[in-house]
Amino acid sequence: MVWVTVAALAGGCNGAVRNTQRVRPGSVPPAKEATATELIAAYNRAAQSIKSLNATVELKPTAGSAYSGLIEEYHEVQGFILADRPASIRVIGQAPVVGKNIFDMVSDGQTFRIFIPSKHKFIVGPAALERATKNPIENLRPQHLLDALFWPDIAPKQTVLFEEFNDEAGRYYILTVLRSGEPPEIARRIWFNRADLQVTRIEVFASGGKLLADIRYGDWEAVAPANVAAGEAGEASSTTFFPRQIVLARPRDDYRLDIQVLKLQLNGPIGAERFHLEQPPGSDLVKLEENDEGNER
Repeated sequence: MVWVTVAALAGGCNGAVRNTQRVRPGSVPPAKEATATELIAAYNRAAQSIKSLNATVELKPTAGSAYSGLIEEYHEVQGFILADRPASIRVIGQAPVVGKNIFDMVSDGQTFRIFIPSKHKFIVGPAALERATKNPIENLRPQHLLDALFWPDIAPKQTVLFEEFNDEAGRYYILTVLRSGEPPEIARRIWFNRADLQVTRIEVFASGGKLLADIRYGDWEAVAPANVAAGEAGEASSTTFFPRQIVLARPRDDYRLDIQVLKLQLNGPIGAERFHLEQPPGSDLVKLEENDEGNER
């Protein structure tokens, strides 16, 4: 009978087992437990704990994807990131060894400015610009990095769904934050690694369910405010956590940026003049607008 065969395969017939793998005790960390309320509170504390950031980083951009049929990997770039709430950011990329600027870009949340010395171009446009270009790496905007570094709070009035998710890589909790409207839409999906309950991934969605950003976070370390060296923790009462590794993927912009934090200062004062970038003499001004349809002018 059929039930006899099933029973034999499930328990009594050793020959039905193709392979047995033994997992060393302790190699898989136990999954921590948390409620949705606890995770929302933890996320908001982390979001509110970062007021400013001064970091020395290594940047590795990748343009294209398997979907576009072309992947271009660029050399690592040494760089600096300055960020100050609510919306100021400056990112400088330098060539290794010689320390010559490859790009310098700023944003105040309204307008971005980018200077590319090798092309003698000074590019200006709205911070929220969404516009396709033939070269995906040109879609990189300072505002994209700011969104990865400074998280918005989850407001009490927002609807949040809560679920568990397991796969071969680990076990997770997921908070899905909805945008109000009829019908409601996904605004963010926040993943917590249950091994330590740190945020490991944030997906950002535009209206219509469009995936704008898929950001991965790893190698979280305790950092005391105003400490120059990343990972040098101070007193527990004044210590916050920050990821040493950030991978920013923008699928609609067709690029990915790997960020390795080498040195870090949190919540120290940053003068407003450090976010000021004027057009250098002799450079060509390029103004970008939403209705340009990919054409520079």
